[in-house]
Parts: sequence; C-alpha cells; structure tokens
Amino acid sequence: MSYRRPTVGIVGAGQLARMMAQAAIPLDIRIVLLAACADDGAAQVVPEVIVGAPDDPSALAALAERCDVMTFDHELVPPEILANIEAQGHRIWPSSSSLALAQDKRRQRLELSAAGFSVPAFANLDRPEDMAEFGERHGWPIVIKASRGGYDGRGVWIAGSLEEAESVWNGAQQSGTVLLAEELLPLDLELAVLVARRPSGQVAVYPPVETVQRAGICRELRVPANVRANLVAEAVRIAREIAERIGIVGIMAVEFFVSRGMLYVNELAPRPHNSGHWTIEGAVTSQFEQHLRAVLDLPLGGTDLTGDAVVTINLLGDGSGSDPRIRLGTALAAGKAHVHFYGKEARAGRKIGHVTAIADSVKSADSQARRVIDALTGNLPA
Repeated sequence: MSYRRPTVGIVGAGQLARMMAQAAIPLDIRIVLLAACADDGAAQVVPEVIVGAPDDPSALAALAERCDVMTFDHELVPPEILANIEAQGHRIWPSSSSLALAQDKRRQRLELSAAGFSVPAFANLDRPEDMAEFGERHGWPIVIKASRGGYDGRGVWIAGSLEEAESVWNGAQQSGTVLLAEELLPLDLELAVLVARRPSGQVAVYPPVETVQRAGICRELRVPANVRANLVAEAVRIAREIAERIGIVGIMAVEFFVSRGMLYVNELAPRPHNSGHWTIEGAVTSQFEQHLRAVLDLPLGGTDLTGDAVVTINLLGDGSGSDPRIRLGTALAAGKAHVHFYGKEARAGRKIGHVTAIADSVKSADSQARRVIDALTGNLPA
C-alpha cells in the first residue's frame, strides 16, 4: 500500500504556525501557509507559501485546493468566506461556525451564560445610556471591551467613571467599534485550560495553567496552577463541556478568571494559544502536535507533565533597539531552560520569543527561566 503525506494548510504565518510546522516534521505532515507577508515568522522556515490576505476569497480558495484540511494561527478570517469553502467540500477545522463564535465576544458571553456557564456580569453597549446604567448597577470602575479584534490588551479599557466611559464610547463611534461592558472582578488569578477534540469525538484536556498578565499581556505561565484541587477539576470539566457543546475540532484555549475562589469563563480561543507554549517541552504531547493530530482526526496524545513543574516566560521587545538574539550564547549558558525565538523584530511590547524551564517546583522553574530571560535582555546579574 502506498503512502500519501497528509497536508495541512495554515491561514497565518506567525509564531503559532511556525511552531505547528516544527511539530509537523516528526509526523511527516506537509505544511502549506497562507502568509500576509513573505517574511512572516513561519514563512521563513516553511518552503510552501501562498502570499495573500486572510480575508481574500481567492487566496483562501487556493490554499484549500492544496491541502487536506485547513486550519489557523489567528482568527482574523471572515467566517462567511470559510462557509462557502466548506460548502464546496473542503475540510476546515475549527469550522466557520466555531470561528464566528470566537470572533464575537458579545455572542460568546450570551451563548455561554445561556448554557449555564458562569461569566462576568456583562451588557451590550448600544447607547451611551447603557454605560451609566451598567455602572450604577455593578459599580465603577467597569471594563469596556471591543466585541471583535482585541488581543494583548488592545480593545480593553478600564473606565473609572462615566466620563471615562463616554470617552471610550466616543472613540469607538469614530472607528465603528462595537462594545460591551463587563463587571470588574477582583481577581485571585487567571487560568487557562487547553482542550483538544477530534472530529470523531475523542477529547484530551491539559492541566490548568496559571497565566500571569501584566498590562493586558500574558507574561508568564505556571503549571501546576496555584489553585485548589476542586477548582482544577471544575476548570477541566467546564473546558471539556464547552468543547463538546460547540463541536470544536483542534486545540481550544478556555480562559478563566478566578475571583473570590470562583471560576468565571473569560474567553475562548479555538487554535493553538500562548497559554499552551509550556507544552512543547513540558507535556507528553505539545499543543501544536495535538492540534495537527486533531484536525487530521488522528489519535490524540497524552497530556501529562514531563516533570513536576513547568514555567514559561514570554520574551518581549523592550523598544531599545537591542535584539535579544545577539545574547543567545550567554542565555544558553545561564541556566537549564529552553529558548524559542519567533523570527520577529524586537519592537516594544511585542512577543518575540519565550523561555521554558522544567524543575521540581514552580519556584525553581521560575528561577531558572527568569535567569535565561535576564541573560537575553542583558539584565543578568554579574
């Protein structure tokens, strides 16, 4: 019997596609990219690249013709275009309907709350009066979010008063941004759970990871998370139930707030996710390999940790113009940790890589990873 290599087409060519391509090599999976630019991070290392916009129907159709299944490293694709490609018999995972849910925070809140999942108190902001009513009901400050397109702190505003909320509203009206309001919860911490599902129904769930956020950007991942065992079990149960309810195929990150000892679903991301980078070295099966297995309907891999504790720290550009890659040698000698670069210029606040350490405790893993980060950023103590 002859063998034909499976081909996965990836819309987007950033770091997630780059790490998916790396995971594809041992399984002999062929990758074809749809890249916005020929020098995107994944396009630097994958030979088969279509250059085109993610909202270009002809570019998406060309990618579909060259692969067995299409998937994504971002959600910036019009679902209606994908639905047309699906109607022509092409496989797309996650599906156009799953992406449509992920793209719309209003819809996420409505559907998750209607299904009985705990979410922060929220309201659609369709009139200026809606902000005053929400603030009076839940107290100031409030969180205002763009319903579409926000990430890494973009599209999220904390309004301490009606005047500040009105300023956000006025800016949104000028840009055509649709808004919703949320209660500002007092946070104990934030969690994420990665769940993978095959078209045939098999589900695999990773241990919850504690995500440390600063200025709206995830800076550090810690596993095991510092939460009670009952919350760990509940987060895993909720992630599995959401995945099965919406019929997700591939990896999905379910992000949680933990407030006053209770779990609230924050957002869904139906693709490999920053909160899963620790799995490359820290789990039996990385999220990237798991995603490829899932979209190709192959048996899913184990999700157990490879050590007692794992910490991943994101490497961000500092705006100084200095490139951390020039200090790679120093960093590799600085500690027992794994360095990943994304092939990106080191602009201020931009995620350009990460470092992962595995140790016998979160404290020890954090110390090892931080020493390597300090070496990369030129802050290693003498």
